[in-house]
Amino acid sequence: MKQVTSTLLHRIDSLLGQIVQGYRSVLVLGIELVLIVAANLSAFALRFDANIPVSYDRIMWRYLPGIVLVFGSSLWVFGIQRGLWRYVGLHDLGRIFLAALVGAAVFYGVCHLALRWAEYPRSIIILTGLLTGLYLAGIRVMVRWFREWIRIIEPTARRALIVGAGNAGELLVRDMLSDGGYNCRPVGFVDDDPIKRRMKIHGISVVGTIADIKKAAEALEVHEIIVAIPSASTMVKQKILAASAGCTAPIKTLPDVKQLLHDPVSLQQVRPMSLDDLLQREPIQTDRQELYPLISGKTLLVTGAGGSIGSELCRQIARYNPHSLVLFERYENALHSLMLELKGAFPAVTIFPVIGDVTVPDRVSEVFQRARPDIVFHAAAHKHVPLMELNPKEAIRNNVLGTRVVAEAALKAGVDRFVLISTDKAVNPSSIMGATKRIAEHVMQELNRTGLTKFTVVRFGNVLGSNGSVVPLFSEQIRKGGPVTVTHPEIKRFFMTIPEAVQLVLQASVMGQGGEVFVLDMGEQIKVVDLARNMIVLAGLVPDKDIQIVFTGLRPGEKLYEELFEDSVQVESTTHPKIHRAVGTPVPVGELSEWVESLPTMLPKSDEEELLQDLKRLVPSFQSDLSQGVS
Repeated sequence: MKQVTSTLLHRIDSLLGQIVQGYRSVLVLGIELVLIVAANLSAFALRFDANIPVSYDRIMWRYLPGIVLVFGSSLWVFGIQRGLWRYVGLHDLGRIFLAALVGAAVFYGVCHLALRWAEYPRSIIILTGLLTGLYLAGIRVMVRWFREWIRIIEPTARRALIVGAGNAGELLVRDMLSDGGYNCRPVGFVDDDPIKRRMKIHGISVVGTIADIKKAAEALEVHEIIVAIPSASTMVKQKILAASAGCTAPIKTLPDVKQLLHDPVSLQQVRPMSLDDLLQREPIQTDRQELYPLISGKTLLVTGAGGSIGSELCRQIARYNPHSLVLFERYENALHSLMLELKGAFPAVTIFPVIGDVTVPDRVSEVFQRARPDIVFHAAAHKHVPLMELNPKEAIRNNVLGTRVVAEAALKAGVDRFVLISTDKAVNPSSIMGATKRIAEHVMQELNRTGLTKFTVVRFGNVLGSNGSVVPLFSEQIRKGGPVTVTHPEIKRFFMTIPEAVQLVLQASVMGQGGEVFVLDMGEQIKVVDLARNMIVLAGLVPDKDIQIVFTGLRPGEKLYEELFEDSVQVESTTHPKIHRAVGTPVPVGELSEWVESLPTMLPKSDEEELLQDLKRLVPSFQSDLSQGVS
């Protein structure tokens, strides 16, 4: 029965909409004139208790055309006929009453002051003005109520629970109720404000607090949960996600306040909640205006351009109008895709795609001599910890020798700035990957003393969604139905988003004067198992019920906790509140330089065990079971 009624009402609404669409202006004008007449007749009826004397009956009909003309003209001047009834609000209602009262004032002035028609009752004029406003406002409110009501009772629409009964939530619900183009309707609010308990907004009840999300979602049989708190802190978002655990409905959210400043709240802006929303710190913001003088009109070269960090570096660099951008990458498919993307998005920027290997000196020198870059970002590296434990020679070849080759080519080409992308795994390394990156940092600091090129190191933690990170792995495991594999229940990592990481790299390129190691303050480390649980919940599934979490044990070279600085290193603040500088990092000279220079001839014939012993000697903080990675 409910569905039949809803279908019938929708058909009526659709039919009325078609009629109105074709003859809207005529219909609106006709309805307004009829309501003016009704208001005037009602005014006489109220004045005389529905028993109008004959003499006043003649006056009523005699002056009725003048009433219609004056009041209709006033409504026209105020543009009342142009307002859409389905979106009527307090502003529209205020203008309607103002237009009606102005019409009453004009009619009074003409009737009593100009023409001296004292026989027309003043009370009738006042009542006509008030009733005209009431009738015109009333019919609009009724139309809006009808359209919202049929949206509420629509049985096929997706049912949504709104988290947050503030301004954003109210605007979102208003949009849901007024726009039939979206098959979604609100069925309840949750909000922690005690004042709003058991209150209604647009007829939708506040059914509980954030802690009641799961219970409310089950009771109301919702299909999705929409977070309408643009100013919510990371802590609040974590609380919402925790309260949603066990709900099968997917969690969506509105953009943050800065994004909503450009566009009003609407259903079009609702998007799935992502891991970026759940970082246990506030996003990093940099002063982008500082980057224009550094990049604009310059030639920049990015190694490893096809990777997660390298490609985002290229995207952000291109926004600052460089003269040219050289994409150095050994994988042709990744390079081709990035080239097409950048040329399409930034047609004014000259893009040079270059296929090459950073470990081949002749190719690297050829590219540098031809391009003559002003700034180099070295993002090419082997970074998969377990794989590098099994392939130590390749880790050394790419991360150490490759860095040396590119850096020396930069020196010879007169590059102004050189930025190495490093990792927190270089601090007290427990893996071959971390040890090789630490030596690469030392290479930067040593070369900084030998020429005019400013060599700078930027060190940061894990990047959400990068190639080889746990996020794509967990996503694929969840897609397949699990289990999600975590190495240890206590393992923790620093996390940041790819755009944030790149912002840091670019900011460091501005700050760097040569020889520095910059590190982002990334707040507290996040348990990887908590990350896994959050991803499962975001997928609309229940951890350990729909998707199992299995602990597999620490992998070779893997640490429980990551570090950003050694205990012995002094940390200084910079002009950016979230960027710090390591001071007094010891740089081994002599032996390290000789070892790196000998790598081209030494690597092919060296025993892996000997190479690992070399790493241990050159990086005293390197703690590892040297036998576990040797095959």
